Amino acid sequence: MHRVIYGAIERFLGIYLENTAGVLPLWLSPVQAIILPISDKHGKYAHGICDKLNYAGIRVEIDDRSESVGRKIRDAELQKIPYMLIVGNKEIEAEKVAVRKYGEGDLGQLELEKIINNIREEK
Repeated sequence: MHRVIYGAIERFLGIYLENTAGVLPLWLSPVQAIILPISDKHGKYAHGICDKLNYAGIRVEIDDRSESVGRKIRDAELQKIPYMLIVGNKEIEAEKVAVRKYGEGDLGQLELEKIINNIREEK
């Protein structure tokens, strides 16, 4: 394959990223959702959610660092991750997940199936 083809692709991606300020559409994002457990004790529930999302074909990661939730949200916003799924005591009790969407903010608590359907529809 000739190098000129790669140069054209690189130029296109560079122009695209410049025009969109680095915000990729959901289907192109390397990480489509990130799970943010509030503390270490919410890790088991977070990993269960991660497994279900992976099974549904959604690219997901868990931010299990020992940082505040505000810091985790800020870092996810800087990375421009489309969906942030926050897990704490209230979410575990309700068997739901608190959802934030990049550029839109808080979407409230949603059931996991609803989140999966929203992401699939947006892809």
